[in-house]
Amino acid sequence: MTYILNRIKVKYISSLKNIELKELQLLLKKGKERKKNCLFIIEGERELQKAIKANYIIRKIYIEEGSYTYLKEIIKEDPLTPIVSIKREVFKKITRRSGSEKILALVKSKTHNLDDLKLSDNSLLLVIEAPEKPGNIGAIFRTAVASKMDAIIVANPKTDFYNPNSIRSSLGSIFLIQTALASSKEIISFLNKNSFNIGAAVISKDSINYDSFDYKTPCAIVLGAENSGLDNCWLELNNQKLIIPMAEEIDSLNLSVSAGILMYEARRKNIAFENNSII
Repeated sequence: MTYILNRIKVKYISSLKNIELKELQLLLKKGKERKKNCLFIIEGERELQKAIKANYIIRKIYIEEGSYTYLKEIIKEDPLTPIVSIKREVFKKITRRSGSEKILALVKSKTHNLDDLKLSDNSLLLVIEAPEKPGNIGAIFRTAVASKMDAIIVANPKTDFYNPNSIRSSLGSIFLIQTALASSKEIISFLNKNSFNIGAAVISKDSINYDSFDYKTPCAIVLGAENSGLDNCWLELNNQKLIIPMAEEIDSLNLSVSAGILMYEARRKNIAFENNSII
């Protein structure tokens, strides 16, 4: 069934058995489906607005019936985007946030190649190798945007980039920063080719305190997974190993916390913030 809302044709779905909704649920649950179709789902108005700001292509918008106020600003951006209204009880069953959000969007994935990064001689990058927890990944992206990093490179990714939990924990910040996905060896070659100063978080006899490093740009900060650390190919490089001092009772920090400390230290030593606002 379809109807007209403010001159816009709106499709209405009332059954959970609808094929379109089943496909939507697959994209929410399965990384393989997202990769195969080059599509993913955004849940939440704030996250969707950030994706639009970052020029993502919105294929379709789904709203809980009656929640038309969510469409006002989005329709301004692209009045031709198809709109689907879903029966309230059905919408609550397909969302992951227990009904706290009233809007979903079907979005086209972007490519994330190293050569697509637009960098300068003053660039600050974060490289994270094999991160697994979507919550950690989202938190890292949120902090990277807040600290005004130029890009994030994910080495040997184990988690689908467009995992809904990563998007949610980043509050949509995952869309606002340049991102590349590649193998560790490809990234090392890229960094060396572009003469990056590399600081790698490693517990080693020759590690220095993180605040003693100069972070001279172009600079890449490299961190590994919490349980396994960095691959040997990073340890074999002639780069500076960094350590964050900790109390003896603690042998490691959460990956997103470590990344946040290093990113803000790098930014502090390079560029004074124009203001203290978070993007």
